Amino acid sequence: MVAEGALLIEAASEAGIHLRSSCGGQGTCGQCAVKVLSGPVRQKASRFPSRLARQGFVPACQTQVLGDAEVEVPAFSRQARDEVLLEDAGGHRPGVLLEADDESQRRYPLRPVVLKRVARLEPPTVDGNSDDWSRLRTALRPDLQGYADIEEVDITLAATAALPQALRGGDWEVAVYAADLPRRCEVVRVLPAAGSPPPLGLAVDVGTTTVVVHLVDLEAGRVLARTGTLNRQSRFGDDVITRIIHSAEVPGGGVQLREAVRETVNGLVEEALAKSGYEADDVLCAVVAGNTTMQHLFLGLPADQIRLEPYVPVACRYPLVRGSQLGLKIHGDAPVLMIPAVSSYIGGDIVAGLLASGMADRPELSLFVDIGTNGEMVFGNQEWLMACACSAGPCFEGGGISSGSRAVPGAIQDLRIDPASYAPAISTIGGGPAAGICGSGLIGALSQLRLAGVIDRAGTFMPELNTDRVRQTDDGPEFVLVPAPDTSHGRDIAISEVDVKNLLRAKGAIFAGARSLLAAFDTDFGLLDRIDVAGGFGSSLSIRDAVEIGMLPDVGEERYRFLGNTSVKGARLALLSRAALERAGELAGSITVLELSLGSKYMEEFVSALFLPHTDLSLFPSVTRQPGVSGGLGSSAAKGGAGCLST
Repeated sequence: MVAEGALLIEAASEAGIHLRSSCGGQGTCGQCAVKVLSGPVRQKASRFPSRLARQGFVPACQTQVLGDAEVEVPAFSRQARDEVLLEDAGGHRPGVLLEADDESQRRYPLRPVVLKRVARLEPPTVDGNSDDWSRLRTALRPDLQGYADIEEVDITLAATAALPQALRGGDWEVAVYAADLPRRCEVVRVLPAAGSPPPLGLAVDVGTTTVVVHLVDLEAGRVLARTGTLNRQSRFGDDVITRIIHSAEVPGGGVQLREAVRETVNGLVEEALAKSGYEADDVLCAVVAGNTTMQHLFLGLPADQIRLEPYVPVACRYPLVRGSQLGLKIHGDAPVLMIPAVSSYIGGDIVAGLLASGMADRPELSLFVDIGTNGEMVFGNQEWLMACACSAGPCFEGGGISSGSRAVPGAIQDLRIDPASYAPAISTIGGGPAAGICGSGLIGALSQLRLAGVIDRAGTFMPELNTDRVRQTDDGPEFVLVPAPDTSHGRDIAISEVDVKNLLRAKGAIFAGARSLLAAFDTDFGLLDRIDVAGGFGSSLSIRDAVEIGMLPDVGEERYRFLGNTSVKGARLALLSRAALERAGELAGSITVLELSLGSKYMEEFVSALFLPHTDLSLFPSVTRQPGVSGGLGSSAAKGGAGCLST
């Protein structure tokens, strides 16, 4: 039951049905389309796509319930569980190496955030009746004296209350779990030693699109369970700016976003515990990485200034908080530590990524690239680091694309188009019928459409092609990748000229950001020894396709390394090693941020990158050697549309 006037998207959420929405509830994206079969509703005025309205759909985010109603929710409007990158997926790209986890782990000694020690006490006597805590603290000193930086040993109130029963129930031998905090240890749990579990911790990557949790045995230094899913904040918008606006301008919006991400984390923690057979109270600490906006929303901090010039976050280094303060389903006194951020758009996820990559500990010149809704990149080596961030938009997550999809089963992740017949050969996640096309598939489609001669270098569809796969619609031409009978939902999967232009802007932003970053040092891509590609998107990305469309530099595939989800890896390193945690703080303080909005350099680079692969073909020698790639800018340039590209 929901109140009269509630939106259908809210009613669906209350019923446990989470709908897609990339426009943040503005009624424009069409992703939350539903059909009202019966009952009174009221639809607000919006720019809902006419093609959906003609089929009888209404936007759930703009339609209010006025009484008992029956609503049909199609599969394409539901948020599906993402194919989240939980494990490294190396070995499937010849010539491209995947960085091994143990390389980064070896750099830091095992000294986890929570230490477990077993203490044996003599029972008290009439003439030796000092209090339980004093005697336990004395017994712990020999175990902790090897850590010269620990100046004090404290205990929480809950652990103090549990101490008498634990000591006597354990025949005076207890397992003590102490949080290893700066300059002190704090006992957070005491249990009888016999049968006591190992201390567990969480490494958490709070991403804009997905959330990943690793449950870690801190004593053995190994991962017990990996879980991941879509961030439930997604129904309030695909990107951080839309969510900041929701938080700042919608009454109760900040609370909605805070609770949505915490519910996401809690669901993953419960799943991980069920897999491993442990209890919530066994989880005694967490280290969280995420971009600056996600960290603010997770902690419940106001994020509205992040989007307003001069783009100042509330904090880049965050206070220690407890599990109970955040409503997490872990031990109430468990410390929750946030990987520090650098600026509004260089967050803890990038700091964690650098920690995991080891880039800041190597003498070679490297470029670290994390591609998603935002594109963040860091250039440098062990002596200096400079970072920048650019907005790529939701294209690479499937947002804003007519048949776009996140990386869920059925999403096209790779394709090739026969230049003679124009017939596509597709590969989907899970191998089933196609349901949409995700980021890696879109990059492949852009590359293949150009190589097959369907579009020119400006992304404009070529006229009078000898194929019925190209057709005209109300919004312009489109290319049918999979006809309706062959899809899982009975609708055509197509990529339109509008989609192509959106993808050009997204890939152009990434390349322009990287080139602007290197230009600040008067250098070029040829001097790079290594390019690290991070994140779930990179896990399925074809470097060849990314180079062919001009998104990544043409430096040879042997220089690329796929690192997987470096955000959660870095959080896990910090969870398992105090040295790594301290190194994260050092890294956050050593990164210089290049603000791309200052000056005209970035915009010049961006405009130049809006072609396939670029206006300057000398930057992509391996692409220009291919058949069908010439120096001309295509039909739109001939019409005068590229006059501003003289730079």
